[in-house]
Parts: sequence; structure tokens; C-alpha cells
Amino acid sequence: MKFPSLNTQILLGAVLGILLGVILGRLAPDSTVQAAGLYASTVMGGVFVALLKMVLVPLLFTSIVVGVANLQAHKQMHRVWVSTLVFFSISMAIAVLLALVATNIFKPGAGLHLGMFADAMQDFHSEKLTLSEFFSTFLLSLFQNPFTALAQNNVLAVVIFSLIVGIAIVVGGQRYRHLLDLMQEAFDLVMMIVGWVMRLAPLGIMALLTKLVATQDAHLFSSMGKFMLLVVGITLVHGVIILPGILYAVTRVTPWRFWKGARDALVTAFATSSSSATMPVTMRCTEQQLGVKRDIAGFVVPLGATINMDGTALYEASAALFIANLVGVELNLVQQLIVFFMAMLASLGAPGIPSAGMVTMVMVLQSVGLPAEAIAILLPIDRLLDTIRTTVNVEGDMVGSLIVQEIVSTSSHKPVASG
Repeated sequence: MKFPSLNTQILLGAVLGILLGVILGRLAPDSTVQAAGLYASTVMGGVFVALLKMVLVPLLFTSIVVGVANLQAHKQMHRVWVSTLVFFSISMAIAVLLALVATNIFKPGAGLHLGMFADAMQDFHSEKLTLSEFFSTFLLSLFQNPFTALAQNNVLAVVIFSLIVGIAIVVGGQRYRHLLDLMQEAFDLVMMIVGWVMRLAPLGIMALLTKLVATQDAHLFSSMGKFMLLVVGITLVHGVIILPGILYAVTRVTPWRFWKGARDALVTAFATSSSSATMPVTMRCTEQQLGVKRDIAGFVVPLGATINMDGTALYEASAALFIANLVGVELNLVQQLIVFFMAMLASLGAPGIPSAGMVTMVMVLQSVGLPAEAIAILLPIDRLLDTIRTTVNVEGDMVGSLIVQEIVSTSSHKPVASG
């Protein structure tokens, strides 16, 4: 008997997870069946996410070191760096601009009374960071003892250290050739382990979606339905129209072909709400399904999982205007420009874990004088919206890999003009 492909198994797992979540959600809260179902889904989903996190840091370190070293060796590093950062900046700027325009047009939250969220705000305590404190904390987090960063899963510090090691290997030349070979073998070894973990993906994703659907309380969403619909709509426009449109314009890769190859990573991102935990799956899809060279994918995807957060930046900009409407504050053009840049900057510092954007949301609000405590309004709906914005974050990493590969390939084949 021939088993379905892993892609099909993951899709079936997602569908079953949603159905089981709906069934469990309709059972009585004190039902033994519901309790057992939620416990089983929590354990199964937790194990799957733990396995993905287990391989995250080794994969991140080895892929960036090998990617940087190989790109430098092929004299492509400058083009890849520039292309990657330019694409990340442009796509994120488009996302934030789209959010600001749409939120100004539809004005979610206008007319609502903040008192309806008083209970939630009484129990919420946030750490207030000034802009200078955020900058200093963010910059200091970039440079840490590498062993501490590896042990604590400080993704941004691991990325910086990996970049430095990769460049050092290139500068050292043949002296470190054996070290580069060792890193390449370590990367291959980690990718083999990723393949083993992915065999559990259908069960893990089914469990995660079961718990997510079963534990959502629709009554919490009713008063903020307009804002939720707006954020979902903006995010889908960016993920379904803008990113695939840019991809097709540059590479001629059709949206259907892209989504077919990226499906596993997108479903995993939706289920885990973590671009970091999804990164092993993103790497596999980018290389094996979408045909991106290992050197390119090994550099763009890990870097994108750390700094390319279109969905997060979009959400934070829209949420800032939403909260301003709730508290009756009219943000002028200058203040909205501040929100524009702060949302982009804050998304760079957001770790790729569930609801990480809520941490940096404080900085965005305080940059324009809005109360940081108001993010308590967003807590009941954040987990649901996080699934969608994380999916777009991961999509942007894969789109970026394809675009960077096309730009590098095109520029390397340009004929040299004769003088």
C-alpha cells in the first residue's frame, strides 16, 4: 500500500485538526472527552514544536556560516546582501504603508468605549521602554557570548555570530578549508534530522490546530470584529496579491507554482505561529520544492526568519492606529510617519515566537504617546491574528529567496560591455 506524500499528509492533518477542534469546542467545558482531547493535542503539539526548536539553532548557525562562506567564495556575497536587504526593506515598507492607508480609511475602533476593556487592563502590567532604552537593549542583544546565545536560543545574536564566523572563514582562505567542510557536513547532518522531524509534522500540525480552534472564545472577538477583519484582509492582500505579484514580476514564477511548493511551510507557520520554529520546514521547501540553491536559501531564509517580518510590521502599524481610535487620539501625518518607521524597526527586534510582536508593540505605542497598557485590548485576539501574520512572514522569506536567486543569476550572466 502506497502512503500519500508528506505534502498530502500535512494538508490532511490540518483539515482533521480544524474539524476536531470544532468538535471539541462544542463539547461541555467539564467534559472528560474534551479534557482528554485538549491534553492529547497539547502534548502532541508541544513535542512537535519542541523538536523543531531543538534543531533550530544548529540549523541557523551551520546554514548561515556555510551560506556566507560559499557566497563569498563565489564572489556573490555583495549582490546577495544588497538584493536581500533591498527586498526585505521594500516588502516591509509596502506592508506597513498598506496597513496605514487601510486603517485610516476604515477607522476600526472609532466610537468604541475603552471602559469595556477595563477588567483586562487592570490585570495587565507591561514593561515600559523609552525609545532610547529600546535601541540600547536591541543593539546590546546583537552581540553576546556565542555560547550563551546558542544556549538561550537568542536567534538574532546567533545570526550575527554566524555571519562573523562565515566571513572569518572566507578571510582565512585555505587555512580554514577543513573547518568549512566540517560545517558543511554538520549542516547536512542537521538537515537529515529535520527530515526525521518532518515525518511527525502531520500529527503535530493536527494537534496544534485542534487546540487552537477548540480554545478560541468567539465572544471575545465580537466587539473587535471590524479590526480583526481589517487586519486579516490587509494581511491576505499582502500575502495573496502583493508578494506573489512581486515574485511573478521578477522571476515569472506563478503564484500557483509557488504556493504548491511552499504549502508545507505555510501550514506549519499557521499552526505554530513561529517563524523560527518553522524555519527547518521553510528551508526544506525553499530548497527541495522551490528549487532555490542551498547557498542562497541558507543565507536568505535564516536572516529572513530574524528580520523579515512583513506580517508583524503590518499588524503593529494597524494596531497602533486602532488603539489611537479607541482612546480618541487623532494621529497627525508626522506621528503616522513615526508609526511607519517604528513598526518596521520593532519588527526587526521581534523574536520569531508566538505573539512576539506584543513585546515590541509597546515601543511603537509609546513612540507616539499612546498608553502602553492599551495592548491589553489586543491580547484576547492576538493569538488568532498571529497565525495569519506569521504565515505571511514565512511566505516573504521564501519569496525573497526566489527573487534574490533570480537577481544574482541574471546579474552573473550579463555580458560585459566592450570598451
